[in-house]
Amino acid sequence: MSPPPLDVDVLVVGAGLSGVDAACRLATTTHGVTWAVVEARAATGGTWDLFRYPGARSDSDMYTLGFPFRPWRGPASFAPAEEILRYIRDTADEYGVTGRIHLGQRVTRAAWSSADRRWTVTVRTGDGELLEHRARFVYVATGYYAYDSGHVVDFPGCADFAGTLVHPQQWPADLDVTGRRVVVIGSGATAVTLVPALVEQGAAHVTMLQRSPGYVAALPSTDGLADLARRALPERAAHALVRGKNVALSTLSYRFLRRFPDAGRRVLRRRLVDRLPGGWPVDTHFAPRYDPWDQRIAVAPDGDLLDVLGGPRADVVTATIDRFVPEGIRLDGGEVLPADVVVTATGLRLEFGGGAELVVDGETVQVPTRHVYKGCMLSDVPNLVLAVGYTNASWTLRADLTARWFCRLLRHLRRHGRTVAVPRWDGTGGAERPLLGLTSGYIRRGEHLLPTQGTRRPWLVVQNYVADLVATRLGRLDDGVLELR
Repeated sequence: MSPPPLDVDVLVVGAGLSGVDAACRLATTTHGVTWAVVEARAATGGTWDLFRYPGARSDSDMYTLGFPFRPWRGPASFAPAEEILRYIRDTADEYGVTGRIHLGQRVTRAAWSSADRRWTVTVRTGDGELLEHRARFVYVATGYYAYDSGHVVDFPGCADFAGTLVHPQQWPADLDVTGRRVVVIGSGATAVTLVPALVEQGAAHVTMLQRSPGYVAALPSTDGLADLARRALPERAAHALVRGKNVALSTLSYRFLRRFPDAGRRVLRRRLVDRLPGGWPVDTHFAPRYDPWDQRIAVAPDGDLLDVLGGPRADVVTATIDRFVPEGIRLDGGEVLPADVVVTATGLRLEFGGGAELVVDGETVQVPTRHVYKGCMLSDVPNLVLAVGYTNASWTLRADLTARWFCRLLRHLRRHGRTVAVPRWDGTGGAERPLLGLTSGYIRRGEHLLPTQGTRRPWLVVQNYVADLVATRLGRLDDGVLELR
């Protein structure tokens, strides 16, 4: 029997970090508002349930990636995926969210009717049946990458390879690398995580094959201040202190690296030289052509990647691929990297809103033609809110600000007897720019699928938590751009 359709004030789409965060905020700050969560997959947790590759972990510290209203209690700053997943699910249980999550319901279409002042949200269940939910507001917490598959490169000769070919986003549960030679194609966060984890799992040798160098920073896996604060202060006070410290440090670090890129390069290089064995070719493999934070800087907790690269069972090769051959990968220079297993850590595939179609009064919304208002709404689309995290800091920092701003908006509408909120783009937001300001390959491949931002507020995405905190908590809701009716 199909589940009954929903008719609620707010329908949250996605039950990962962002969706659970929004649901917790709705549960605690918007009494009298009805809400529910739909999740396409058969389990909650989003990214942290999806990624099963060895060593999967956060590359942001958990004191800022975690929820501000529920302190992170784990010992590690950069936690493994299974601990993050448990934390998300325990939070959902504690705040009464779990019982309002409807699993196995993939949103395929969301249609707004100005006459009804409602969204009709079509979902496909795991049995293939279609349901139509109704909601005053839709809160999209699906992130911006596709869960079904990552970016797959059709390398020449793949069919000739005699070994096992794996993409991290579909990691086989039964894959055993013990005693096998592994090549990991890629240089981003996933590759940096996989290499030491595969060595630890007993691989005979692991090679990180990258087309061009990337930045890597070794950071402590635990936080000394957090341990001290937990002993000396109440739990929430300790959490707030460490969270504030980490926000300040990450913000200052980012500003320094962006303002003084040459000095930043030298600092990052010096730390690698000091950590790796003498004569290790740092400038060949970890000296990118781009400035720090043009792309994300990969984090190696406690320098685990550097430790294995300094030993006999792992190395880095910076070269381009000619083709796959039965025994491995042949490079443009003719050298063959022997491999029993090749992992294509070639990145994500961007997707807006889980791939759902958006329709307003019968007209399909062309998302790339729309502009993002305050980092969380689309121009001329009523009652739709997006949770999009930072590219230069923890995702949840921005996602939680969006959830809090949204709850504030709901309370404001109720007080003033209004039901519709729609930002109006009038061309005064400045020149159009890509939504995500990085030059990473996966962003460049998919930025044409995403909305754009402007160069002036409220259409500018500032990537600054402190500025956003002030704007979302104290800024006017009735600002002349957001039409409330």
